[in-house]
Amino acid sequence: MNIFRALTQKPWLPDEDDSIVEIHPDGAVVLHSAKIALRIFLAVVATLFSLFMAAYYVRMEVPDWRPLAEPGLLWVNTGVLFLASVALQWTRQATYGENLTQIKLGLLAGMTLTLAFLGGQLWVWQQLMADGYYAVGNPANAFFYLITALHGVHIAGGLFVWIRTATRVWRGAEAYQIRLSVELCTVYWHFLLLVWLAVFWVLLST
Repeated sequence: MNIFRALTQKPWLPDEDDSIVEIHPDGAVVLHSAKIALRIFLAVVATLFSLFMAAYYVRMEVPDWRPLAEPGLLWVNTGVLFLASVALQWTRQATYGENLTQIKLGLLAGMTLTLAFLGGQLWVWQQLMADGYYAVGNPANAFFYLITALHGVHIAGGLFVWIRTATRVWRGAEAYQIRLSVELCTVYWHFLLLVWLAVFWVLLST
């Protein structure tokens, strides 16, 4: 699976390279419960964000809606999150090559870029509040803080699993032992990137 395909697929749906089932040589079919659970979770999260964005469009039709000025830093943050997703995809590929050095580099790169994204989002908040765009000042402001905070919380939750995976690697785990964890984290990051792109598009379109 190449990086472009990984970043443009619907990660809550299985494909030929990321099946939720494994067929053993003896014909037995084993379900990957972790993959199934992730796909159910992503479907719920996708529904949640869809509802928030629908509410955003409905609310903006009310006369008191005043769109806030979108900071240019959001474009930088979007690029950083894209690079974080690429780094995780590279790490995922490294687990199949049993290359622990590349795995460690990929884990560090993904973690650093993700933290940079979260830091950038907080910086955007500070810029907006310094300019007087408080959440209580206007419904548009409140929606912006709510949606970006919700997205950030989901990324922070993914970092918890990513840290656990990295800890196992530095404690001597082999590539095959952390392959599934890296794969699930990578799919989750691709999904959050797609969610952010959708959110960013909605914010820019208003």
